[in-house]
Amino acid sequence: MARLYYLELPTRDRAASKDFYAQAFGWAFTDFGPDYAATLSGDTDVGLDAAPDRVAAPLPVIEVEDLEAAQAAVERAGGTITVPIFAFPGGRRFHFRDVDGHELAASQAG
Repeated sequence: MARLYYLELPTRDRAASKDFYAQAFGWAFTDFGPDYAATLSGDTDVGLDAAPDRVAAPLPVIEVEDLEAAQAAVERAGGTITVPIFAFPGGRRFHFRDVDGHELAASQAG
């Protein structure tokens, strides 16, 4: 069953955001390049994206077993693909807008 497992948050200052969440909740982050850091708890993790071209709103990410099937289902249901399937460290994903215009992503580990 698909589940929400990740939330990407845009940030203007990755170091300040990491410090805030560490102080507020005790979260530890792992850096992935100069613009990205993420918790690695294995539950619902949080990514901090400071890339200049980052999405301007939080990005919920849904874990799926079959990425191509999920993309087809999103399209059949009336969603719009905004970023085609791409690889990233740890898997592959695509971004889409639901029928209300919310941006989400679907991801498959691998």
